[in-house]
Amino acid sequence: MPNTAARDHRFLRALRREPVDMTPVWIMRQAGRYLPEYRATRQRAGSFLALAKTPELACEVTLQPLARFALDAAILFSDILTVPDAMGLGLHFVEGEGPKLARPLRSAADIERLGVPDPERDLGYVMDAVRLIRRELAGRAPLIGFSGSPWTLACYMIEGEGSASFARAKALAWNEPALMHTLLDTLAKSVAAYLAAQAAAGAQALMVFDTWGGLLAPAQFREFSLRWLGEIAALLKADPVAKDMPLILFSKGANAHLEALADTGCAALGVDWTISIGEARRRVGSRVALQGNLDPVVLAASPDAIRREVQAVLDDFGAHSGHVFNLGHGITPDIDPAHVAVLVDTVHEMSRNGAAVSTG
Repeated sequence: MPNTAARDHRFLRALRREPVDMTPVWIMRQAGRYLPEYRATRQRAGSFLALAKTPELACEVTLQPLARFALDAAILFSDILTVPDAMGLGLHFVEGEGPKLARPLRSAADIERLGVPDPERDLGYVMDAVRLIRRELAGRAPLIGFSGSPWTLACYMIEGEGSASFARAKALAWNEPALMHTLLDTLAKSVAAYLAAQAAAGAQALMVFDTWGGLLAPAQFREFSLRWLGEIAALLKADPVAKDMPLILFSKGANAHLEALADTGCAALGVDWTISIGEARRRVGSRVALQGNLDPVVLAASPDAIRREVQAVLDDFGAHSGHVFNLGHGITPDIDPAHVAVLVDTVHEMSRNGAAVSTG
């Protein structure tokens, strides 16, 4: 499917740091449990995995927030752990506990036997969903494809589930760095192939979620996270289709490394709410666009408070090109959809009046 359509959409223009008529906005986890229509589709599917692995249902929930809100991008409904699942680790979800892997990595042999999944063969349901979503969008908004980062995927694959510290993964990095790099190398190749396949299937922007990069001390971040994010960017630049796709890197809690992240070759950096977006812009200059960075909990406040905080983020970024408005992390299930409408509409209204649309 051709990927040249909608190049003039404000979301893609902002990623290229070009002038826009108003600041584009989308929301991490915008298709999720805060929406009653999502909960109904999820119940119909029977399980989260059935929802994610059925292209028609994944398409349905991907499009639901765009039917409600004037969002400037759709993001594929999927999960970052599809790649470990395709590697044979046995992904499943336990109600109230989140994702679990039935066969976590417990030995060097476990790591060394891993191969790079074939995206069309082993993750074909994702590619089918991308093709279907792109067709159903019919140019209304660009489609974002995504993956987890090598370090984040490694954390889950070694731990077998979520964790506050991912102590097993960090211990492997300290105790056997060469073995950890073997795993991260396989994962970098897998993530790049997976993202390139999403681009070929119709995604118009690509995003890597380095959710647990911020758990690493500075030297470890550079070695075990940053290095492999740069490798993914280089592999995508060498791909005939993906080389034209803007790549967004979001490394939560890694604000100390913004300059180095901006030098990876990505088009944009996601920024969490623990740094001023104005400071982030001053530090990276015009090298990359920035995406963010409203505290997600603001959506639990009053509409007036939401408007004030939106204005504060827009003012902080200033009248410069290269801003995609987003939350600093994913929306939570307790949020009133009416508050999301306030957020989206306020971003457009306030930026249309002059914020963040300059050519500077």
